[in-house]
Amino acid sequence: MNLFGRNSFHRRTQQSAVPVATAAPAAGATGTAVLPDPGLAGLTGEWLIDPAHSRIGFSVRHAMVTTVRGAFTEYESRLYFDGRDPARSRADIVLYTASVDTGVEQRDAHVIGRQFLDAGAHPRMTFTSTAVRLAGQDVYRMTGDLTIKDTSRPVDLELTYIGHVVDAFGDERVGFDGTTTINRSDWGLNYDARLAQGGAMVSEKVRLQFDIAAIRAT
Repeated sequence: MNLFGRNSFHRRTQQSAVPVATAAPAAGATGTAVLPDPGLAGLTGEWLIDPAHSRIGFSVRHAMVTTVRGAFTEYESRLYFDGRDPARSRADIVLYTASVDTGVEQRDAHVIGRQFLDAGAHPRMTFTSTAVRLAGQDVYRMTGDLTIKDTSRPVDLELTYIGHVVDAFGDERVGFDGTTTINRSDWGLNYDARLAQGGAMVSEKVRLQFDIAAIRAT
């Protein structure tokens, strides 16, 4: 299904939003329902990601001693936040696999090649939320389907509400940071080079990071 029709095509510079169905209230660690902050009700609506102040990236352990970081520089997304009922919030994100930037061209070519993302055969990876709940004060748990190389698996994304301001240009801004960790082999990213000592050249675990600054659209 094409989530992004011609009139709603936005690559980094613009985003649009969609509503979702409601879900049951969240419960905290003690079983007590976590209620939304009434002060966030005014944030309900559509928001546009500001690409100049946002990053959708990843990090992975390399050679067991250092961490390599990269980002997707081209993407599409639809966002909707409901401050009254977080269960109605939603995110649909399409990442263009060939847009990977790790700061090293040779490494970029390896990541988008057949041993990893295989961008030639699989030009897009997607995340589509299926449920959102309030997990704690300013913390949301977004469950969704992550699709890489035509394999879809559910993941839980933890989102933290950073804050809300009106900037010097009169634009209303909101910030969220999100993260989840996946096992890359679950999606067929099976590169398995080994070190002389026996460890993996590239860790199986990959951390996905969503550092989002958004501007109100409506």
